[in-house]
Amino acid sequence: MPQFDPTAFTPQLFWLAVTFSVLFFAMWRFALPRLSNIMEARQQRIDADLDKAASVKEEAGRVLAEYEQAQAEVRDQAAAVIKQAGDRMAAESTARHEAFRAELAERTRAAEQRIAAAKDEALANIKTVAVEAARAATAKLIGVEAPIEQVRDAVEATARKRS
Repeated sequence: MPQFDPTAFTPQLFWLAVTFSVLFFAMWRFALPRLSNIMEARQQRIDADLDKAASVKEEAGRVLAEYEQAQAEVRDQAAAVIKQAGDRMAAESTARHEAFRAELAERTRAAEQRIAAAKDEALANIKTVAVEAARAATAKLIGVEAPIEQVRDAVEATARKRS
């Protein structure tokens, strides 16, 4: 093989240096600037994407804060509506209870009046029956019919003593 021949080392080293210099110059002059531009463009695109992502994240945070604020406002409004409904129902319930109490009091008063009237009527009937029974008993026991006014006065005096 000719490349391993020591007499051909000098021309090989010369052409190696020339080829290396040409390739180095071509890479330095043409390929490296393109690669540098590509890497720079790539870095700029990455930076732009990161800036855009940061702005989108900031906007998302702002939208989230607005959403949470709107949700809190809606929750407060719902609580207010529920409280108003509860207050209105409590007021209606109170009004119904008052109406029921008034009706019940009226019915109780009417019932008490009927009971009092029935009691008075029963007492009047009892006094009449007591007067007639006392008069009949007096007539049977002593054989004399007592005057009705006198028997009535005696029954009323006895009833007053018991009261």
